[in-house]
Amino acid sequence: MLKQDAHVHTPFCPHGSLDSFHSYIEKAIKKGFDSITFTEHAPLPPSFQDPTPQKDSAMKQQDLESYLTTLDRLKQEYKGELIVKTGLEVDYIKAYEEETSAFLDCYGPELDDGILSVHFLPAGHDYICLDFDEHAFKELIKIYGHVEGVYQSYYEQIHASILSSLGHYKPKRIGHITLVQKFKQLFPYDMSPRLCEMATLCLEETAKKGMSLDFNTSGLRKTYARSIYLDPWMIDLAKKKKIPLIFGSDAHQAEDVGYAYDQFEDMIRFI
Repeated sequence: MLKQDAHVHTPFCPHGSLDSFHSYIEKAIKKGFDSITFTEHAPLPPSFQDPTPQKDSAMKQQDLESYLTTLDRLKQEYKGELIVKTGLEVDYIKAYEEETSAFLDCYGPELDDGILSVHFLPAGHDYICLDFDEHAFKELIKIYGHVEGVYQSYYEQIHASILSSLGHYKPKRIGHITLVQKFKQLFPYDMSPRLCEMATLCLEETAKKGMSLDFNTSGLRKTYARSIYLDPWMIDLAKKKKIPLIFGSDAHQAEDVGYAYDQFEDMIRFI
């Protein structure tokens, strides 16, 4: 099996580190990886207003060409040592599907891979970045009335992302499907049977669409999450449904490349 880290960020990430591409790649080589996929946060839809204080959720449109050309160069530089792939983590925002589709039509041909993620939840006439910090999450609880309401909204968006028509270049992998649990140590919640049904439906649709799941270990590094962004029962169901589980460290600094890959190996051993 190809040892790959398929969810890695870069110095083009406004809320990440300034670690160089080379430092990420050298770390991957040192840890024995065969392949690395850089999946920087794609520029947000032009008419969407980033709700984070510093407006730093994603790469700027003006930086995208430089990102792509840098990766083209690195592919050649490390040829024979490490497979370097060009990817993007694309945000699914339900009311902005047309703009997202147009973006993918334009840049999709230049990509080797992609992740489709949900970070923003509707909040009245606005949006809130659900994983920005605990205060943002608390505001979502206030708006939705309870923690379950936030989870329900999240899985509604995940479901919509799977079913969405984003064109030929729509990403084939669903990102961190339990990201809504990032602050579960602060706001404990056991999923109700109804929500488990919603999440199950998401996995069933993932299988039907021939998509894969991001086996995202970054939650293990988060103070209030402390777990992989995939529940054990979801992993079991994914195995039964033959949904590919793709390892991703979601590294935003070079040191985290390949983080907890051993846990991924242990959990997929019997796929």
